[in-house]
Amino acid sequence: MNINIRKWTIDDAADLAAALSNPRVQNNLRDGLPYPYTEEDGRDFISAMLASDENEVFAFAITVDDRAIGSIGVFRQQNIHSRTAEMGYYIAEEYWGNGIMTEAVMLTCKYVFDNSDIMRIYAEPFASNIGSCRVLEKAGFLCEGTLRSNAVKNGEIKDMKMYALLRNHTNDNSTNDNTEE
Repeated sequence: MNINIRKWTIDDAADLAAALSNPRVQNNLRDGLPYPYTEEDGRDFISAMLASDENEVFAFAITVDDRAIGSIGVFRQQNIHSRTAEMGYYIAEEYWGNGIMTEAVMLTCKYVFDNSDIMRIYAEPFASNIGSCRVLEKAGFLCEGTLRSNAVKNGEIKDMKMYALLRNHTNDNSTNDNTEE
């Protein structure tokens, strides 16, 4: 299985729609995505990602044998947090539990740290999403705490976990630490 991340192409819209039309995938994501998710929705998302500022938004298709099976993005924050970025991701349910997401997270973090001045990448999965928490831990992120009663999803109050990876703490020790103290 050849796992990789790459820039989106409009041809990925059908695969994107198939992955996001699954309520089990959407139940672990923030609100705002259409359901069912159509190819047109996919084309709109892909177009927006391709048009975004490449120094602000790092958006990739997660691929297995060059077929898009999910999405991963790192989004630069603003103001005093301009060197911090939030990560979000998902893959199609049939690929859960195979180490694919962990590999995609590591590849993406390496890319962002090697190609930007970002010094901290964080993610906030629902505390109940044990699989996502494990992905982050296996990718070298540290759990910095629990954000209690931090969200409402499907009418349920949810705790979230705060995970972060710092530039000088990536799994690849060859990554340069260009941050100023």
